[in-house]
Amino acid sequence: MTSRIAIVGAGPGGLTLARVLHVHGIDAVVYEREPSRTARPQGGMLDLHTDGGQRALKAAGLEAEFLAIARPEGQDMRLLDHTGTVLLQEDTPDDAPLDRPEVDRADLRDILLDSLPEGTVVWGKGFRTAVALPEGGHRLHFADGTTADCDLLVGADGARSRVRPLLTAARPRHTGNNLVECGIPDIDRTHPDLAAMVGRGNYWAYGPDRSLSAQRNGDGRVRIYLSFHHTPEDWLSTCGIPFDDPARARAALTDLFADWAPQFTALIQACDDSFVPRPLTTLPVGLTWPATPGVTLLGDAAHLMPPAGQGANVAMVDGAELALALAAHPADPAAALRTYESAMFERGAAAAEQSARIMEIFTSRGAQGVLEFFQGVVA
Repeated sequence: MTSRIAIVGAGPGGLTLARVLHVHGIDAVVYEREPSRTARPQGGMLDLHTDGGQRALKAAGLEAEFLAIARPEGQDMRLLDHTGTVLLQEDTPDDAPLDRPEVDRADLRDILLDSLPEGTVVWGKGFRTAVALPEGGHRLHFADGTTADCDLLVGADGARSRVRPLLTAARPRHTGNNLVECGIPDIDRTHPDLAAMVGRGNYWAYGPDRSLSAQRNGDGRVRIYLSFHHTPEDWLSTCGIPFDDPARARAALTDLFADWAPQFTALIQACDDSFVPRPLTTLPVGLTWPATPGVTLLGDAAHLMPPAGQGANVAMVDGAELALALAAHPADPAAALRTYESAMFERGAAAAEQSARIMEIFTSRGAQGVLEFFQGVVA
């Protein structure tokens, strides 16, 4: 294949695409707006499914590297209601199969980046737009004023994709839920009592209109997500929480959970000075677009869905499947895109529909509804 392939976005999906292409002897360039691989934290944990992220890593030839970063104990789960009553506790045996082990996003990104030839990822390239060329392909325009030409453009640039408008006018819609991300660093040393309470994996508490989840990361940090259900799109800007003033934000969030058991406000009060507001948005379930020469999407850019353990897995499978389609049709990239998009549309719609159902249960049915979900009473 002599086509010039440009991938916008160095997330799990885009890097998986680049890696599987490399395995098949196909070059690509990944353009990433971040200035370096260490420019910002990469977020919390991902559970990689055997038929999802693990399948993609197998296609990438990175099974051994995956096993080195996998954290089976991250599958541990504690579910409580807002009074502090433990409804369910699941601890992972040491010999448990690696069905859905947790991995740190940063560790996953590192093994993908380290598997690529030097120079594959071009840092500090904020993509702005692409213009179709008369002879085919596109000219990419970046925030720094530079340009690059390609024959195939792949948007792996997430929820606010700038490649997506080349294919569809669809835009993410607010789900009616907002969350605040915060966390406790080095929790075993700084707050051993809270560390023991959270455990090795996930710690979830649900009330009538709010939830708190705590997730232990491999670096000793516990990430905490405070979710506010059935709130308007502008809630994070109108709720009065001064996110730019950490001490006051911490106090305001503590007040919002004052009617919960004290152990939950203790977690909030132990958080450091990072409070990040995040509105939750999704793309329409089943989004498709007409076949367009030389452009496609993967991951959140194609099928943004609620955070229910599916997004990264689907994105990585997207990347692997697109690479395999291109390798199978080296002289006919249009056929490769048809093959890829047909399967991707179906895969993305199924995952988005399932994620939407899970979010509805988790945000509308309270702790008992979540318990019934895990017990298999509702699906």
